[in-house]
Amino acid sequence: MDKTYSFNEFMDIIRKLRSKEGCPWDREQTHESLRQCLIEEAYEVIEAINNQDSKNLCEELGDLLLQVAMHSVIAEETGEFTVEDVISEESRKMIRRHPHVFGNLTADSTKEVLKNWEDIKALEKSHVNNPEQDIKSVPKALPALIRARKVQEKAVKYGLDPGSPDKALDDITKGLDILRKAIEIGEKSRIINDFGNLLFQMIKLSVVLQINAENSLTNAINQFINRFIDVLYPQEGNGHNLCAVTAHKQEALWWEKN
Repeated sequence: MDKTYSFNEFMDIIRKLRSKEGCPWDREQTHESLRQCLIEEAYEVIEAINNQDSKNLCEELGDLLLQVAMHSVIAEETGEFTVEDVISEESRKMIRRHPHVFGNLTADSTKEVLKNWEDIKALEKSHVNNPEQDIKSVPKALPALIRARKVQEKAVKYGLDPGSPDKALDDITKGLDILRKAIEIGEKSRIINDFGNLLFQMIKLSVVLQINAENSLTNAINQFINRFIDVLYPQEGNGHNLCAVTAHKQEALWWEKN
């Protein structure tokens, strides 16, 4: 168990798992069936980073690498591409997009590096300078908050005026009024649509304020969890059964901990 494995040995392990003598579960997997696994493993890597847990980070990066290996072996079996193709293409891309490291171009700041990156990317991808194709290229599989921000940032890139914080707040107020009317009417499809529009306006405000909406929401969730635990378990140690507490009393307990 103390053996150190090479990358090639690791790939051979995955190929063995996918073989007739391997594991039934691994043999059944496809690009499609592994989609959720890939998403979950990526988030577990982020969790380890957020927790500054290097041991767990090492483990989770291994799980993420497993996903890359599985997809590569599946593609290898059908003749789509190999893991060597994956590595070679990414290596070429890194060399191509870092001419200040591997070429004669100079870049003395992060700003210059990012500008060079975008310029090179524009040459590589025809859609980058086409507003319609560029906005549509934002992956639909992204979490909605991230996708909304990327779409709005691209719209600003092509000339849309994001406006001021006051204008964004006014739009949110209008959106809230529209949603309130939809709730009064009780039309479910309209409520869903207006609720989505209100969320989109909130993301627009984050773009105007130049803050990360995803991080802000994560912080708010963590604060809620901590507050809820404080309300559930007061200092005297007797836990509240909130199901048996009136809404009025729950609100009083909540603000008591504010």
